[in-house]
Amino acid sequence: MWFLLICNFCFIGFNVETVEYKNISFTVWDVGGQDKIRPLWRHYFQNTQGLIFVVDSNDRDRVVEARDELHRMLNEDELRDAVLLVFANKQDLPNAMNAAEITDKLGLHSLRQRHWYIQSTCATSGEGLYEGLDWLSNNIANKA
Repeated sequence: MWFLLICNFCFIGFNVETVEYKNISFTVWDVGGQDKIRPLWRHYFQNTQGLIFVVDSNDRDRVVEARDELHRMLNEDELRDAVLLVFANKQDLPNAMNAAEITDKLGLHSLRQRHWYIQSTCATSGEGLYEGLDWLSNNIANKA
């Protein structure tokens, strides 16, 4: 299984990891979200079955930028069949946008031909991460 993790608050540089979860082996490419490396993302799209897009729910100033990048990416031919999991991260912060607001700001309801799911998360505590991975693994397995 191939998954591409796009994170709009990650560090510069790419990490590749194989993660075992519920008897499924995920190869995860963490390609970061810095604008100077975004043109390189497309080199990692081939054979991607699932996309995890991580949004900083507390960053209201950049959510439109995140939306534009997400939609630009989803228009790539190599990702046409990939399911989309959005992690609405940093839900522990007091001013974080909730999943419904992130859904609206990212325009997820306009993705009519795309199977997608949004999960509220807090990466520091792990809250919501397993629920998102459950959805992703179930939906990838159902497509196989």
